[in-house]
Amino acid sequence: MKNPTIPARFQDTAEARRRFGDQLDRLAPFLRRVDPVADAVVDAFASMPPGQGFRQLEAALARGIDAVPDAPAALRALFASVDHVPLWVDWDAVNRGGTTFLRTGMLGGILLAMQALILGYASPGGNKPLVFSGRLREQAPRRLGETSRFVHAVSLVGGMRRSGEGFAITVKVRIMHAQVRRLIRASGRWKAELWGEPINQHDMVATALLFSVAVLDGFDKLGYHIPPAQKEDLVHLWRYVAYVIGVEQELIPGSYADARRLAEMIFATQGAPDNDSRLLVNALLSHGINGSWTERQRRRAEQLLSVFCCVSRSVLGEELADQLGVPRQSSLLTVPLLRAIAAASSRAHALPSLQDFALDLGDRYWQRSVAIALGGRPADFAPPEGFAGRRT
Repeated sequence: MKNPTIPARFQDTAEARRRFGDQLDRLAPFLRRVDPVADAVVDAFASMPPGQGFRQLEAALARGIDAVPDAPAALRALFASVDHVPLWVDWDAVNRGGTTFLRTGMLGGILLAMQALILGYASPGGNKPLVFSGRLREQAPRRLGETSRFVHAVSLVGGMRRSGEGFAITVKVRIMHAQVRRLIRASGRWKAELWGEPINQHDMVATALLFSVAVLDGFDKLGYHIPPAQKEDLVHLWRYVAYVIGVEQELIPGSYADARRLAEMIFATQGAPDNDSRLLVNALLSHGINGSWTERQRRRAEQLLSVFCCVSRSVLGEELADQLGVPRQSSLLTVPLLRAIAAASSRAHALPSLQDFALDLGDRYWQRSVAIALGGRPADFAPPEGFAGRRT
């Protein structure tokens, strides 16, 4: 008999039980757990004039919490947590992990969008906070741009140090998540019995796994070889990002093998994609075409979409891609050609004489991609005051 305290989205199937045993019983409760430290911060901000709380947050990030003498106790508690660096953090591994990813350049960017984000949309419970925010089609490019900036910032050498931009963005995203949680709860339409709590611990760690384990899986499938030690480094980077963004220590995997098993457990228990999954995927795939101003831009966007869909179907698998509505494309050469390029690139990037050059190219690619995706608009990661649209 199903435990009534476990949200219905958690699919405790016989096959999942056979593979993971009582680990399922320990994973499921995290769908009901959130981030009380960050939630207390947005509650405190709500009692202030608009924007004052976020300015305090930015000041504390830039100069330390002691530079904000009127900071509420909740904000001081947040910084007492994030300013503490756990003993297990290895800064050299953190930097190596980010460098490994940035060297992949465009290939990493394609996998971020066409695998990691799409896999996140595939979760019929985890996708609900995005749907509740409304205006899926209009927000798709903005979401991609902000996610790209976040991933780029945390991957830079020193980016996750206390003074790094990646660290600052991670803390801001944590507060943004808490504010979205607050708005969703206030809407009165959230169904915790179906989906668990909005932006819960389970889904927070799943996001870190998408940007590490899932992307590494994509590299393997496309023939870009990343040595085992470098895979551990990338997972280590996202372990620390997960810690700063508010994931509980118990849930943070300690190695690539642990992270992969946790990712497989989450995927095995999340259920099939729903119509919201398909709407989110469609918005992501079509934003280039919808945003075209000229016929030439439209043709270019259609050509890129064809390539991206071929790659996505290759890394996701045909069955999941069909469930998500990823269009089938007629090109038979796209993926084999990309695999040949990926394999050649990984061999070149393994040469010490080319590693700095590859890192520089990769960094330039990410800077340009973020600028294009954001369209010149700033990404300050401020918590929203309300939703742009409403789910009906």
